[in-house]
Amino acid sequence: MIKALRRQTLVIVVLAGPALSAGLLFYFIPKNSTQSSTQLIENADARAKQEQTNSGLPVRLKIPGINVDAPVQYVGLTPDGAMDVPKSPDEVAWYERGQRPGEKGSAVIAGHYGRWENGQGSVFDDLHTLRKGDKLSITDDKGVTTTFVVRESRRYDPAADASDVFGSSDGQAHLNLITCEGVWNETQKSYSDRLVLFTDKEME
Repeated sequence: MIKALRRQTLVIVVLAGPALSAGLLFYFIPKNSTQSSTQLIENADARAKQEQTNSGLPVRLKIPGINVDAPVQYVGLTPDGAMDVPKSPDEVAWYERGQRPGEKGSAVIAGHYGRWENGQGSVFDDLHTLRKGDKLSITDDKGVTTTFVVRESRRYDPAADASDVFGSSDGQAHLNLITCEGVWNETQKSYSDRLVLFTDKEME
């Protein structure tokens, strides 16, 4: 659990298999902690409060501007302490150890980018085309739909500190979408950039 609170860095995962193109998958690997013990405790308390919430669990992500209507998987950490990834190119994955979409704090959803070996595209291939003010929504298992508004998109170097993707201290509800982007490096089997779309819950 503590690993999930540590500084996060975006990296590529290379998987072998007949249905996958190497380098399409990515996750967040924890680095050495840069947080104080007080921050760790506060984050742990926040998660404990989340477990008592009455909010529903996300089941579907819709982004009309790029024709996304995707089911939501739930993922945690891999054995080596990284955020897991969606199992197919047309689904997205919610980091279930973090906030639920619509709750105060930053919920995180990941989706693939790029072509698979069978020629199929990925759910977030067009994520980079969204602009400030564009809208997306999450529907939960109680039938409640929450709308979010794009605030900004940001590109990260694979070695950059991306801790702001998972945390927020402004008391507002956010949903951050992550994927890969940039130039494919055949030698490293990796894309050059990581794209994060930051969104805010629409005010009622």
